[in-house]
Amino acid sequence: MKAVEKGSPAPDFTLASDQGGAVTLSALRGKKVVLYFYPKDDTPGCTIQACDFRDAQPTFAGLDAVVLGISADSVESHGKFRGKFGLTFPLLADEDHAVCEAYGVWVEKSMYGRTFMGIERSTFLIDEDGVVIEAWRKVTPKGHAEMLVEVLAGR
Repeated sequence: MKAVEKGSPAPDFTLASDQGGAVTLSALRGKKVVLYFYPKDDTPGCTIQACDFRDAQPTFAGLDAVVLGISADSVESHGKFRGKFGLTFPLLADEDHAVCEAYGVWVEKSMYGRTFMGIERSTFLIDEDGVVIEAWRKVTPKGHAEMLVEVLAGR
């Protein structure tokens, strides 16, 4: 599967949200979408990243941008993560990895000599028409939200 890149249409999806119901990407047309994929709820790097997005949420809203986090964790796990850290944006459950695969972020990883499939921490900035305007892969959690605010403010 070819990875989603800058200039390509963002693959549409509908996923269950920890806020109840489901979120469909195409229903957000007319707004910019910050779509970030992260490996696992309540782990150190993912917590740093999610809290940075939480803290920048008013700025994203002021820039007419919606933040969505996606991992393979369950809605229940997302709800606990949200509650523990007061997260203010939807976390979407991609338990079968279909959306991760569509975006090319479900990859082989290795840790401590063991290889496994997992999510490559990645972010896609999608414009009001559903086109990917930027894509970042192998993201460093700290400072990523601030960088995205700068990119959005410059548009």
